[in-house]
Amino acid sequence: MSFKHTKHPFGHLIDTLQSEQYEERRYFNPQKLRDVRYEKLPFCMRVLLESTIRKCDGFYIKTDDVSSILDWQKQQNQAEVAFSPARVLLQDFTGIPAMVDLAAMRDALAKQGVDPNLVNPRCPTDLIVDHSLQIDYSKCAIQSPPSPMDESHGATTRSPAGRPSPRGSSSSGSHCSGQRPGHRGGCSKVSCSDAPSGRSAAVQIENTPLLCPFHLQPVSEPETMIRNQEMELIRNKERLQFFKWCSKAFKNINVVPPDINTVHQLNLEYLCQVVQEGEGFIYPDSVVGTDSHTTMINGLGILGWGVGGIESEAVMLGQPVSLTLPQVVGCKLVGTISPLATSIDIVLGITKHLRQAGIGGKFVEFFGPGVQQLSAPDRTTIANMCPEYNATVSFFPVDDITLQHFKHTICSEEKLVVLEDYLKAIKLFRSYSDQSEEPQYSEVIEMNLSSIVPHVSGPKRPQDRVAVTCMKEDFINCLNEKVGFKGFHISKEKQATQVPFLHEGAEYNLAHGSVVIAAVISCTNNCNPSVMLAAGLLAKKAIEAGLKVKPYIRTSLVPGSGIVTHYLNTSGVLPYLRKLGFEVVGYGCATCVGNTAPLPESVVDAIKQGDLVACGVLSGNRHLEGRLCDCVRANYLASPPLVVAYAIAGTVSINLETEPLGVNSEGKDVYLRDIWPSKEEVNHTEENIVIASMFKELRSRMEKGSSFWNSLESAESALFPWDPKSTYIRCPSFFNKLSKEACTPQSIEGAYPLLFLGDKVTTDHISPAGSIARVSAAAKYLQSKRLTPREFNSYGARRGNDAVMTRGTFASIKLQNRLIGKTGPRTLHIPSGQTLDVFEAAERYQRDGVPLIILAGKEYGSGSSRDWAAKGPYLMGVRAVIAESFEKIHRNHLVGMGIAPLQFLSGQNADSLELCGKERFTINIPQELTPRQQLVVQTSTGKSFSVTALFENDMDVAFFRHGGILKYVARSLLP
Repeated sequence: MSFKHTKHPFGHLIDTLQSEQYEERRYFNPQKLRDVRYEKLPFCMRVLLESTIRKCDGFYIKTDDVSSILDWQKQQNQAEVAFSPARVLLQDFTGIPAMVDLAAMRDALAKQGVDPNLVNPRCPTDLIVDHSLQIDYSKCAIQSPPSPMDESHGATTRSPAGRPSPRGSSSSGSHCSGQRPGHRGGCSKVSCSDAPSGRSAAVQIENTPLLCPFHLQPVSEPETMIRNQEMELIRNKERLQFFKWCSKAFKNINVVPPDINTVHQLNLEYLCQVVQEGEGFIYPDSVVGTDSHTTMINGLGILGWGVGGIESEAVMLGQPVSLTLPQVVGCKLVGTISPLATSIDIVLGITKHLRQAGIGGKFVEFFGPGVQQLSAPDRTTIANMCPEYNATVSFFPVDDITLQHFKHTICSEEKLVVLEDYLKAIKLFRSYSDQSEEPQYSEVIEMNLSSIVPHVSGPKRPQDRVAVTCMKEDFINCLNEKVGFKGFHISKEKQATQVPFLHEGAEYNLAHGSVVIAAVISCTNNCNPSVMLAAGLLAKKAIEAGLKVKPYIRTSLVPGSGIVTHYLNTSGVLPYLRKLGFEVVGYGCATCVGNTAPLPESVVDAIKQGDLVACGVLSGNRHLEGRLCDCVRANYLASPPLVVAYAIAGTVSINLETEPLGVNSEGKDVYLRDIWPSKEEVNHTEENIVIASMFKELRSRMEKGSSFWNSLESAESALFPWDPKSTYIRCPSFFNKLSKEACTPQSIEGAYPLLFLGDKVTTDHISPAGSIARVSAAAKYLQSKRLTPREFNSYGARRGNDAVMTRGTFASIKLQNRLIGKTGPRTLHIPSGQTLDVFEAAERYQRDGVPLIILAGKEYGSGSSRDWAAKGPYLMGVRAVIAESFEKIHRNHLVGMGIAPLQFLSGQNADSLELCGKERFTINIPQELTPRQQLVVQTSTGKSFSVTALFENDMDVAFFRHGGILKYVARSLLP
């Protein structure tokens, strides 16, 4: 907002930041309030307060909101305040309907003679196109022989083209792009075989494309990428052209094209500013996003959380987020982290602790001396686990560690100096050495980081966790136990069995617990660079200490992406992993899904001869008995460095704390503690080599963009040229018959219930998601447009077409509608007595001019909030939802679409009022509607009852009067 012509109610708090190192900056300084309560506020609440002060306009945000936040200790869980975040973050599935709405608003205003260029996001918005790529082409897995001379492991022949052809290869998990009966194209993973480890001089690893076992048609890696991009362009051309038009037509929006990075990584690595500059002021960065990973940003001292599509649209259009002042739980971290604990151990340990603390719906803020032991990536990962422990925010204030991280992520040295000076000026910079800085919290829970010890999971199930220090004892117990989830039932006299065997001319022994498979995999739970670096650094120290991995152990290194190989190489640890046998064998799913090259025959024979419980150790997420190899009965999930450690030890029946891993060439025992890299060493490598390299690469890609995006054609006009034939992008009907003045609230006369629902109806039941069923109303629509089922794509990809999305509303096969008494997307058209698809019934009611309501039980709209869970019912003609209770965000969405959320009075519900759901309902809505007013509902059977209109404030009432926030904003632009 501009303060040139309007006196700001907190103008006296404006201060100036001055230094010889930069030009002066203006800012609102909450400390000038001279209120002792400010320094007792949690840091996350100080961010909220600053925004409320700066954005206070007397309508959306009032001076009372500032007073409520200052009095947070007494007002938490009571006062409702408005928050204007600094920016909005959209991914493409949720971003496209928002941008379609803005394009439609431009059309509506142009028809009223208003310049369409006035319609723009008012809040800076980033839209990341990252959800549209599907994998249609991939390199396919075949098993390479460990040695060209070893006939027992299969052999390769040469095709006429000179390429290797598989003999006896498995097609498990491998698909190619070609089509044949019974073969489905579109592999979701890029798979690679387990290649030899490089221990034999006779083995040469060629950089040749692998063959699909169905077609024997190789696709090289560059061609794979190009062809997938071509398919993306073809399948999503209309969507991408619309995004390209948006990037040129709208101000205040930044569209990041596909093939750059995922939304949450871009938010962390490129978009976050920590301190924003705009409208002549500097202020703390904050964000609301439509992606579940938005909370990751809290780890960098930036307040942010996930919201639904309609709520994000509201913020884009200049409306604040309404929230009840939350409780803020202080999580005090004390103690010293075990040297053997990895980032995974720390994150999972803290997550488990917070889950048990019962902090649902609260803000969490971390403090205490233990915080300084956490790297910036550790913090963002912990913050990203918010949904796991049901918190809204997990906030880490900016401190020296985050400042060090920003040196690699923020280009300008001047910006870094401004950032530090500003945060210290308004007391948003955390110093853990000063105890007087500790704020007051709703409650404090303490966690001793010393209690976090490294674990492995196994031998058969991921939930069976074993502390590494107890591994040897636990494995012996497993041998003794009866056959089951933890038992193998090996008799006492056979537990000491050792079987000698020959491998590559040398003799070795196998015993119960011997490791025969060791796979380092960087997928899913091991995506944090620190754990992969720890494995590499451990390998380096092991080589330097003279340790080796026995050559019969099937070792492999399968990075989840090329960037992992890049940073392992950049940090200089990849050669050491390779020397231990952990060679990069490809990208994607391998060992986890059983795509492990066969064990040497001598190893298999020894296992069978001694009936041994041989072991596999891997850092992936699948390890059921027999999954890795049918003769390997015990499989453990472990962190990447522990996989390397157990491979060196050659057995899981070892106490890594007290027993040596091996003996060096001088005959000296080498223990794990001798070669385990310190957390400081890992963090230093991660921050100064890996992160710096990754950010440099990202900046380069952002500047260059992608070639097919750059060459994509799109319209140059202020109005979007809607294509009536398009089944992806369609102008919605939200602005049809837009009048200059809002109508007074109208009573709802003679409405029929479209649905009669029970408790806990989620947005998954309401909102279209996933694939489009061939017998659905949406499928009928697409077939009428001459599309075949193969061309349906998904509801997510068609979120810009209201005709598809409306037909997909309430299309869940799990919907339980009491009007028909069975599960499915059907309902009763009450006047005719016919059972129809929900959309078809709604369409018939609308054709007859009959308004609709929905009857529901407790927690209506719970689950992940989606915009179409409110937009769909609105377009179906639903005017009100009467329920026992509502999920808060969904309630906001209903209001935002002009649907009245009405709550039964306490102790009442449809059953207690003896409603059958077939009555007609008249809801008397007064012209002077007020927040939380009780309304009278009359039924056609003569019954009447009262409900509470859940409009929480005057802003809610205003949105309802205008028929939703979109019409409210559109009318604000009319002369």
